[in-house]
Amino acid sequence: MKRVVRCSKFRHVFGQPVKNDQCYDDIRVSRVTWDSALCTVNPKFVAIIVEASGGGAFLVLPLHKSGRIDKAYPTVCGHKGPVLDIEWCPHNDQVIASGSEDCTVMVWLIPENGLVTPMAEPVGVLEGHSKRVGIVAWHPTAHNVLLSAGCDNQIIIWNVGTCEAMITLEDMHPDIIYSACWNRNGSLIVTSCKDKAVRVIDPRKETIIAEKEKAHEGARPMRAIFLADGNVLTTGFSRMSERQLALWNPSNMEEAITVHEMDTSNGVLLPFYDADTNVVYLCGKGDSSIRYFEITDECPYVHYLNTFGSKEPQRGMGYMPKRGLDVNKCEIARFYKLHERKCEPIVMTVPRKSDLFQDDLYPDTAGPEPALEAEEWFDGKNGDPILISLKNGYVPVKNREFKVVKKNILDSKVTKNSENSSPANRSASPTPSIVSIFAALRPRVTHETVGEFIGELTPIIYFQSQRLNIFKLIFTV
Repeated sequence: MKRVVRCSKFRHVFGQPVKNDQCYDDIRVSRVTWDSALCTVNPKFVAIIVEASGGGAFLVLPLHKSGRIDKAYPTVCGHKGPVLDIEWCPHNDQVIASGSEDCTVMVWLIPENGLVTPMAEPVGVLEGHSKRVGIVAWHPTAHNVLLSAGCDNQIIIWNVGTCEAMITLEDMHPDIIYSACWNRNGSLIVTSCKDKAVRVIDPRKETIIAEKEKAHEGARPMRAIFLADGNVLTTGFSRMSERQLALWNPSNMEEAITVHEMDTSNGVLLPFYDADTNVVYLCGKGDSSIRYFEITDECPYVHYLNTFGSKEPQRGMGYMPKRGLDVNKCEIARFYKLHERKCEPIVMTVPRKSDLFQDDLYPDTAGPEPALEAEEWFDGKNGDPILISLKNGYVPVKNREFKVVKKNILDSKVTKNSENSSPANRSASPTPSIVSIFAALRPRVTHETVGEFIGELTPIIYFQSQRLNIFKLIFTV
């Protein structure tokens, strides 16, 4: 006999908002129309894009700093246009990247204990897009590799350590890119575009290896993410404006593995995926609910689990990495829901009677240590995430020192010039060369301008004898 109820350890997952004193109140959440999550979280900080006059800004709050946030609380405010997307680096909990309407990506290093004064100077500015930048995504396993996608329909992959654009993917997308996501080891990316196509791309070979046109028939924005087994999950709309969830195999994109239809709301569905448990959480912008599904390799592949509902609609959503959860309370996910004026954490828990560590809920998860350096990945190497156990809870490790090496093209020229100069020139006194320079300039100097001329030169002249020589040259008849 066929089972009526499918067995799953996540069937009874329930969501619960935290108490009011643990929320972050009086925050002016950004009103940008771009469909990003507007929030990103890690085990140390929560960052939220906020309204700002005369540019773009986002708040960075230590997790423990709940309650009412002062209007004068310092922000990260270096962008000249509204901030559209932010994301924490998975390998350093103090590094965050932001994309903005000012066509730049900026990388910031947040102090250990949070901001004390407004931060306007990034550690790196990545310039290469010609239109606004709406997507930033860190590489999951390689250190200092960042992807950005803009409304100029191109994707750029950066080496953040040197602020260089290493790979530029042009002419692959004929319209605005809605989403871009790395796979588990960062060897491929999947994108969704306004032309309704989903593409799987090998960024280092700069080739499209799989493509599905009209993955969803509707005109509203789509999202696409990679699952741990290599399949692609997409959210979008049908021709009748019903919201859909679809599963695809990149080796055969002709037809979806399964399509799950939900409702007729017009909010874009933001998918958040837990690779350890194969659970996908769907948060619709403007919805007041979070749906979650379990993905398996048996038909019907996508299994509806439950829905967390609340009264207030969500403006955006942040998703805590697994290492930031409380394993003692069987917490399997934590969301940071943005309201009009506050951020409310929502805890997803699996009810268990035992106080022991639940191995089945917490398999080894991706830790903060990168598997590769940026140069190794650009050279063609791949590395799976370095896993850590959460048995005794996550103990933060000391972050690696974050360095940005800004290459100056003038350095090489200065070196060449110094090498080409002869030993005689290098050892000679500077006085004759200065004298010869001013001898050449003498015809331009009149008796009326000589005072002003000498006043401007004085700060760069070091020896009295040189000044005397210059006077002689100027006033010689």
